[in-house]
Amino acid sequence: MEIFVKYWPLIFSGLVVTIRICIIAIGLGLVAGLGIALLRRVKLAPVSWFCKAYIELFRGTPFLIQLFLLYYVAPNFGLMLVPELAGIVGLTLYGAAYFAEIFRSGLESIPKGQVEAAASLGIGRMRTFRKIIFPQLTVLIMPPSINQAITLLKDSAVLSIITVPELTKITTRIINESFATTEPLIILGLLYWMLAEIMSFAGARLEKRFTRYLRPTTIEP
Repeated sequence: MEIFVKYWPLIFSGLVVTIRICIIAIGLGLVAGLGIALLRRVKLAPVSWFCKAYIELFRGTPFLIQLFLLYYVAPNFGLMLVPELAGIVGLTLYGAAYFAEIFRSGLESIPKGQVEAAASLGIGRMRTFRKIIFPQLTVLIMPPSINQAITLLKDSAVLSIITVPELTKITTRIINESFATTEPLIILGLLYWMLAEIMSFAGARLEKRFTRYLRPTTIEP
């Protein structure tokens, strides 16, 4: 525990950076993913094609390559980002492709008859989505979205390659300074495991809350 006691302020700073980046990237990725999934349903071929191409491109190429292109190649075209911002943008774009597929699958699982019934009753599209589709969609996408969020948390370790001072980068610095490898890497693994467990617990609580209306109620005799 000597390493942890000596370097805990540095470790804590890396933990804060990791949490901040993941919260922002996952939040933006969810919003972008929902937008892409909805745009894919628009009956305009160019829009639908663009969304599909985006999803296939970001799901079909390694995140590390995407990050290199964003941080090292994009400046050649006038887009210069500081490391942390590049990490957030990269994780957001990468995660949005996966979240979009999760949303698409959820939307396609909802019977179209419900939308048609709402239209026949004179309910507008926005209200139909907000009151009928979205509550069901939330239940359907919750488990895979939590899994994807945890995956993005673990993928954030790649940001150390572009010098983002997150947990993995800080651990590398500690190893270089202390010449110890076992304890810093064990601490690193435990911290990622702790964050993943917290996200999993929070997701389970959210899922339980959103699905409470599905649980049967018992009537006392």
